[in-house]
Amino acid sequence: MEVQGKLKVINDSETFGTFTKKGFVVTTSDQYPQDILIELHQDKCNLLDTYKVGDDIKASLNLRGKEWINKEGKALYFNTIVAWRIERVEGSVTAPPLAPVSNDLNEETTDDLPF
Repeated sequence: MEVQGKLKVINDSETFGTFTKKGFVVTTSDQYPQDILIELHQDKCNLLDTYKVGDDIKASLNLRGKEWINKEGKALYFNTIVAWRIERVEGSVTAPPLAPVSNDLNEETTDDLPF
């Protein structure tokens, strides 16, 4: 699964015992843009070191889910979107302009084609 958009927020890394995570937000460029919170875990936290807010990126993701049983015995469910790769997306490339085409039927041509 992938998400592509503009990097909106880069949070600081957080450490809980031996577990480290870093969150970031990507704003999609869909008709109805979405702000997607994504996490990096452990050694992947450094994937954002070369990026800054405003960069266009594509993140490869895993969707993770977890069940937790509270004190009352009720099951609660949590989802996490975890990135495992981030790539820079270059801006769209504009094609070079085409040379103008002459519509002058009297213009002599130099080609040898028989048609």
